[in-house]
Amino acid sequence: MTKPKKVKPVYPVSVAGVIWKIATLGIVDAVVFFMIMVMVAQERITEAIVAVIVALIINWIYLRRGGLPAKYLAPGVFFLIIFQVYVLLFSGYTAFTNYGSAHNGDQNLAIQTIKNAAYRVVDGGEDFVVVAGTDNKDGKPALLLTSNLDNKVYLGKDGQQKVEIPEGNYTLAEGCADPYAEDTTTCAHAAATAVGFTPAKVSDLTKFQLRKYYSLRVVIDPANPNLGIQTGDLATAAEIQATLSFDEKTKFFTALEDDENGKFMAGDVFKPAENGYYHVDGKIKNAHLDAGWRVEVGLKNFETIFTDEQLRAPLMKVISWTFIFAFATVGSTFLMGMAIAFLFNHEKLKGKRFYRSIMILPYAFPAFLSAYVWVGLLNKEHGFVNTVLLGQPADGDNNIPWLLEEGPARWAVLLVNLWLGFPYMFLIVTGALQSIPAELTEAARIDGASPWQSFRLIKMPLLLVSIAPLLIASFAFNFNNFTIIYLLTKGGPNDSGVTDYDVGGTDILITFVYKIAFSGTGQNYGLASAFSILIFIVIGTLSLISFRRTRTLEDIN
Repeated sequence: MTKPKKVKPVYPVSVAGVIWKIATLGIVDAVVFFMIMVMVAQERITEAIVAVIVALIINWIYLRRGGLPAKYLAPGVFFLIIFQVYVLLFSGYTAFTNYGSAHNGDQNLAIQTIKNAAYRVVDGGEDFVVVAGTDNKDGKPALLLTSNLDNKVYLGKDGQQKVEIPEGNYTLAEGCADPYAEDTTTCAHAAATAVGFTPAKVSDLTKFQLRKYYSLRVVIDPANPNLGIQTGDLATAAEIQATLSFDEKTKFFTALEDDENGKFMAGDVFKPAENGYYHVDGKIKNAHLDAGWRVEVGLKNFETIFTDEQLRAPLMKVISWTFIFAFATVGSTFLMGMAIAFLFNHEKLKGKRFYRSIMILPYAFPAFLSAYVWVGLLNKEHGFVNTVLLGQPADGDNNIPWLLEEGPARWAVLLVNLWLGFPYMFLIVTGALQSIPAELTEAARIDGASPWQSFRLIKMPLLLVSIAPLLIASFAFNFNNFTIIYLLTKGGPNDSGVTDYDVGGTDILITFVYKIAFSGTGQNYGLASAFSILIFIVIGTLSLISFRRTRTLEDIN
């Protein structure tokens, strides 16, 4: 007896479907091609190669016959990798680096940044009116320079000596070419264009092109390469003097002048150190240049969390308030939601649908809009809470500073979160109550159980079995409830001058980490990523313990 052959399914081919598929893939490929061009222009070769591979895989999946499951799974898997897997892996890696505002690239980028900043304007030096454009001979960026000293016109290019343009080969501007000048008499003689030079429209220049013009330095005298001309606004330029010299072979910087703050002396040599900075003689204890590069630092960020004296006191305060905020929010919203659910669950109550609809209104509004509304309601001088509910005078000095002092601000956050959160608890408790068989409570009543005993011994245990996972999820959500804290108080009020870190009285861990990563003058992504890992561990541990206790409760019931 022969086995029947497997017949592959034949899917019908639609001309409209094929056209739609090709058009969609064409749009995707065009976007990817544009991204690749941008990446190559920015010398991000690795990212460009990854983009090419991803584009080839997508085209292979959707152009081949068959593989229907892959066609459905590909978009979800793609976005899962981009928004979940990549973020987790990158955050985990960043936690073991010094990545931050001062270390946001490799060593070559740091060298270029230091070079660009290692100049100062020469006191009493010559200044110029500038027109940005390109040299027609080679198409490279160039500056048309008109001296405010003698009205001579020069063509300047990066790393090359300025070349004087003879009269008759340039055209003067009709008005002042320098919009920032106080004296416009000299500007009337500024050149607007010249033979072999094409002016550029500054408003049409990209950021990449603008950076090229800003980093362009024209040589004045080849015998003194440390003296040059540079523009800062594409309208004027000035003589600049280098404060550091760079050795291309050793990759070392040498100070040409004493530091105005006395941190280093002329002749000091800056060498790369293991912390991603150029330090004098390469020793971390010595002075360093501002720009650094990204390096792996091992467990240093985690050590900072537990050993930094500046961080320890505010961190303990933030951690304690985070737990208080999460537990108080879950407890208060659950108790209030449960009380209202029991009240509206009474069989003799009329209009229950209407009352329940009213109760869930706060849950229907977006939280970020509600937060902004509450900011106005809690205003000290003119807020509705103070002036109407509490009867305090407008502009009163003794009004409750709900959002201006730590104590009232914490109470305000808890009250607003109670208003936002109790409808959710009301909904889930209402659903859980309706799933409890009426026979159980009726049997308890017949056996002589009081309403309190019926609630404590029958309804509450059954409620907790179904609601406990949601309470755990609510705790995890409020432990990281960035929205309500940041929109209502921005983590404040701040204790200015107490610590170097930007920390406020209502900051929870997630808002504190956000400030470390994105606000202030010195962003520290490595330290923020280390914090995020610890937050994940804390939430994961608490959730695991809580779920195990919930399972025990299920077994008992």
